[in-house]
Amino acid sequence: MKTKGALIWEFNQPWSIEEIEIGDPVKDEVKIQMEASGMCHSDHHLVTGGIPMAGFPVLGGHEGAGIVTEVGPGVEGIEPGDHVVLSFIPSCGVCPSCQAGLRNLCDLGAGLLGGLAVSDGTNRIHAKGQPVFPMTLLGTFSPYMVVHKSSVVKIDKSIPFEVACLVGCGVTTGYGSAVRAGDIRPGDDVAVIGVGGVGMAALQGAVNAGARHIFVVDPVEWKRDQALKFGATHVYPDINAAMAGIAEVTWGLMAKKVIVTVGELHGSEVDNYLNLTSKGGTCVVTAIGSLLDTSANINLAMLTLMQKNLQGTIFGGGNPHFDIPQLLSMYKAGKLNLDDMVTRQYKLEQINDGYRDMLEGRNIRGVIRFTDEDR
Repeated sequence: MKTKGALIWEFNQPWSIEEIEIGDPVKDEVKIQMEASGMCHSDHHLVTGGIPMAGFPVLGGHEGAGIVTEVGPGVEGIEPGDHVVLSFIPSCGVCPSCQAGLRNLCDLGAGLLGGLAVSDGTNRIHAKGQPVFPMTLLGTFSPYMVVHKSSVVKIDKSIPFEVACLVGCGVTTGYGSAVRAGDIRPGDDVAVIGVGGVGMAALQGAVNAGARHIFVVDPVEWKRDQALKFGATHVYPDINAAMAGIAEVTWGLMAKKVIVTVGELHGSEVDNYLNLTSKGGTCVVTAIGSLLDTSANINLAMLTLMQKNLQGTIFGGGNPHFDIPQLLSMYKAGKLNLDDMVTRQYKLEQINDGYRDMLEGRNIRGVIRFTDEDR
């Protein structure tokens, strides 16, 4: 079928709304009418080249929710009319990683940036006669998608789509960074560095885990104010202010857990994050940097002598098929504030405005809301 999507044809160019053609679902695939897509910072890395896909053009978007319209042979447990969230990492359940309980590291993830469909290894999307490379084999910046069943998670139909889409990446990643990868315990002092969509979810994870003090570092005053509303106890505009402030509050012990959720990770900043981390503490690196950045500043002696842990994580270290429905059930129970994380909603044609707002610090999360005009 023919539809449209937000494409980039080369690095450092605006998103372009153009006609695309997507294939019908084959074995193990699902067609979805998209209703909402979050605008995550990771898609901006496609624009800058920090996350290089296998080729151009690239169809962006990896955080979405919608309604199933058709299923291919071999799809069980999902049927037309179901409401679903797309998991940006597929989870097959049978590979060695999934069997070991690391479903966020499913072996199917090896092909996320290659653009070839899991089902049959073909390019399923085309524009202007050329194959299109969809972000993480999804491409949620389009009103229709055909995806492999391993990326599809069925959800409660009562959840608003603009809220549901957030758990496809940002909320699940941030919350899991705090409670899974970070293993925050009651009474821990916690620092969250950067409070966009992922960081604000990490902050809520720290609150729910029973953290004592929650220190937030963000250069944008409005975001710091929002962080206080979400449960932060102290906020700072930069690392230097945080270093002094956290030392004063903790009598020099610093934060037991540090969650790094900045928009773009730079190796030169890693030692600063470790300096905020207490003896025996854990610094969780959730933010992603350029795949070309292979160096980091770390005081190796202090890493050893202070017995600190530097922990990387993707998708919050969780199981998307379990965590996505669970987080949405917490939302329904009033234990997770997702409504206030959606700062603004945009039409697909306003995608460049949305990313401008994100880069200028005006959004926790901007969401594209598809309408009949898009179909």
